[in-house]
Amino acid sequence: MPTKAAAFKALRQTKKHAARNVLAKLKLGDARRAVRKAMERSEADKAKDAVKAAIKMLDKAYSRGIMKLNTVSRQKSRLMKKLQAMSAKK
Repeated sequence: MPTKAAAFKALRQTKKHAARNVLAKLKLGDARRAVRKAMERSEADKAKDAVKAAIKMLDKAYSRGIMKLNTVSRQKSRLMKKLQAMSAKK
């Protein structure tokens, strides 16, 4: 355990930020799951909206320092690739 007041504060902040980051990552997982379900059902409109929402969440995660740029870029690319493949099938 820390002994100085500043160290206690840093520990509190770390716990708070870690909890916020976990929540953000869980929401991202939910968004990706929504995209996958919409694509499995071949609902193009819902899939497009879900991809748009997921990309927005990924960008926010990067801007807040939760995820790295290459990770966000890779995931966005994969989502768009799947959306393009689904729309090409029709």
